[in-house]
Amino acid sequence: MSNRINKKQFILMPLIILLSSLTLLGCTGESGEEETAASSTENENTITLAWPRDIGELNPHIYNPSQLFSVSMVYEPLVSYQDGGELKPHLAESWEISEDGKEYVFNLRQDVKFSDGTSFNAEIVKKNFDAILKDVDLHSWLGFIPLIDQTEVLDEYTFKLTLLEPYYPTIQELAVVRPVRFLGEAGFPEDNDTSKGVAKPVGTGPWVLDEYKVDEFATFTRNESYWGELPDVEKIKVKVIPDAETNVLAFEKGELDLIYGEGVINLDSFRQLESTGSFETSISEPVATRQIVMNTNRELLSDIKVRQALHYGFNKEAMVDGVTSGLEEKADYILPTNMPYTSNVDVTAVNYDSEKAEQLLDEAGWNLPEGKDIREKDGKPLEIELMYSSAESIQKTMAETLQSEWAAIGVKLNIVGVELTTQVERFKDNEFDINFFSNYGAPYDPHTFVNIVATEGFGFYQAISSYPNKDELLEQIAKVKQTTDENERQELYSAILGSLQEQGAIVPISYIKKIAVYQKDVSNFTFPANRDEHPFTGISIE
Repeated sequence: MSNRINKKQFILMPLIILLSSLTLLGCTGESGEEETAASSTENENTITLAWPRDIGELNPHIYNPSQLFSVSMVYEPLVSYQDGGELKPHLAESWEISEDGKEYVFNLRQDVKFSDGTSFNAEIVKKNFDAILKDVDLHSWLGFIPLIDQTEVLDEYTFKLTLLEPYYPTIQELAVVRPVRFLGEAGFPEDNDTSKGVAKPVGTGPWVLDEYKVDEFATFTRNESYWGELPDVEKIKVKVIPDAETNVLAFEKGELDLIYGEGVINLDSFRQLESTGSFETSISEPVATRQIVMNTNRELLSDIKVRQALHYGFNKEAMVDGVTSGLEEKADYILPTNMPYTSNVDVTAVNYDSEKAEQLLDEAGWNLPEGKDIREKDGKPLEIELMYSSAESIQKTMAETLQSEWAAIGVKLNIVGVELTTQVERFKDNEFDINFFSNYGAPYDPHTFVNIVATEGFGFYQAISSYPNKDELLEQIAKVKQTTDENERQELYSAILGSLQEQGAIVPISYIKKIAVYQKDVSNFTFPANRDEHPFTGISIE
């Protein structure tokens, strides 16, 4: 029973995390006048933005409903994830890893205070770890958590973590927004069980929660005693506006300074705001890859020629450009190449070639009978189902495009829109032919992506079930997590990612990006390297 729980948590928790950090395109809701009445001119040094959900209780050790960006404003990690996957010291000044890859010794900063003035030290680091480890099953989706054997305070500013076995992504996983961020002593409840809630949100971060009204707004003020570089702005005000259209209207009226995120407004609205020339806009580097995953456990899709034909059989570039208004770009790789270990993957890019697609289907024995539109083999039609999230307009439109383009090569594609939770459950339970998916992004990948590929009882495991080198792939995935040799790790990732893509069950579609639209008086906006971090570092307003 325990293993089954771990597996499900491992599969679902990254998806839950992503859901709390992004909103689906076209989301609707109501917004009261109070939410958009206050102007950002209330305080000349305030950035005002909208978010579709309440920020939650700001508990760093649990998941929904607390929003990732707001948690990252208040709480900080030992290690931070930077551009190109570089891992830099944060609350830990440095660290040493033993030769066998099991022991991690962290030398903590000695100039850090929590927002209430209390000291950050090894004792409070251990207390936070101990609170997290009270519910290992909840956090076992993060690979190093169930491997923790011991936590030790070596001295006031030295903390030691010992694992049961080597696991190289440990440092990378310490950079995620939840659950390993640090709550001050005053934030712990009497029984120290943070899974039930926190007494108050006390962190070491650059922001402190100042004023909060559930489902209406939250105001964060600058932590004037922050150990790092002080933010330029004094306040961040977050208004809760569930409706994307209302969000745009409030921005156009000047009631918001910033629109930021994934799917917070639809892409047409973004392009319209951009075209006016009245506002500043930014588009991030790729944060994830939109993919379609084919279940090779299905007899029809077990044939690599059929999978390859489907890949050749649609104009990816035209589809991506048309559906996303040019915001996203055609993806040639199953993971963006700006993530660690992904830039040396040697694969053959597949370009649209309907004649090649038809030739491959002919070779696979799927012929087009005279007078018919759908290919057949042994009297059976070439008919496949594609599942998509009914709430996400991009998936729906891409599904309709694939349906039309594959019909031209004699493939009948039935498209089925389902609720997101149903999509996740059906994928997990292998009840699909083809499904949309996107990887988790920084700082989770590539290790989280290859971990779920190797997780038995999940859709990716079925997607590779007919791969002739499946056993070798699974061995490589198990080995890459434990290797302490950097060159060997790179070679393994190149082989794993290359093989996954060449076998054709995982088809990269487009690179997902974040957007930002801001008023002309906002400057120095940058996207964080960590997909889930807040974007307020360095931002200023004139």
